[in-house]
Amino acid sequence: RDVTALRDTARLLVDEEEDGPAGFAYQSRAWNALKPIICYLTEQHRQEDQDFLRLLSAIRRNACLPEDRERIRSRIGASGDAVGQAARLFPHNADVDRINAEELAKLRGESYVFKVVAHGPAPLVKMLRNGCLSPEELSLKRGARVMFTRNNPKVGFVNGTLGVVVGFAKDSGYPIVRTHDGRSITAEPAEWSIDDGGRHVATLTQVPLRLAWAITVHKSQGLSLDAAIMDLSRTFEYGQGYVALSRVRTFAGLHILGLNDRAFEVHPEVLRDWE
Repeated sequence: RDVTALRDTARLLVDEEEDGPAGFAYQSRAWNALKPIICYLTEQHRQEDQDFLRLLSAIRRNACLPEDRERIRSRIGASGDAVGQAARLFPHNADVDRINAEELAKLRGESYVFKVVAHGPAPLVKMLRNGCLSPEELSLKRGARVMFTRNNPKVGFVNGTLGVVVGFAKDSGYPIVRTHDGRSITAEPAEWSIDDGGRHVATLTQVPLRLAWAITVHKSQGLSLDAAIMDLSRTFEYGQGYVALSRVRTFAGLHILGLNDRAFEVHPEVLRDWE
C-alpha cells in the first residue's frame, strides 16, 4: 500500500478520536477504508494447562459457572515462590504510575533518561506512539524493575521479559538488564516503523523497556507472564478481567489481590457476534 493510503488511514484514526472512538475496531471508518484481510486464529501457545484453558474459555464465552468463579477466586491471597518477581497488573493508570514512581524514587543513585526520537508525518507517528509500550520519556536507575517491550529472540528477550537494571554501559550509557534467568542484556534502542515498499515512512526509536513494578491491564495485552499479581477489584470495562487473567501461562501463576464481578463480564455485542 502506498504512503498516501497510509496517511489517509492515519488521518481517519485521528478524526475518529476527535469525533469519539468506535466501540470496536471493525466499526471504525479506518477499518472499512483499509478493507483488511481477516484471518482466524485457531491455536494458542501461551497456556498448556487444560483446566486453566477451560476456565479462560468459559469467561470469554460468558459461560462461566459459579464453580468456575470460585475456582478463580481461590487464587485471592495466594502466594508462591514467583510472587517476588511477578509483574503487578492494575486496571487504572493512576495506580500503576503511582507505584512505579514510588518504587523508582526509593532507589539511590543517578537517574538516566531516554527519550523517544520520532520521524515521519504526524498522523503516522501518532499511530506508532499508540502502539509503543515504551514511554516517551523513560527514567531508569540501577535496581529498577523493568520489562522488555519488543521481541528480539536473537539478543535474548521477548515482549514481557522481566528483569532488573544492574548498570549502564560505559560507552553508550544504555541500560544493562539482568533477566530473571540470570542473563545480562544491554538494552539498545529499538525501532518501531511503518514501511512502504521496503522504505520506512515513519519511525519511532526508544529503548525497549518500561518500568515494571506495575503495569496496566491494557498495556499487558500481548504479554506472556510466568506469574502476575493483579488487583481486579476496580475492573471497569468488559473483557478487562479476561485480558489480565489470560496473561499468565499457568493457573498457579495467578496471584489475585481483589476481584469484582465486572472481571467476568463480556460485552453484549461480542456475544452477539460470537453467536
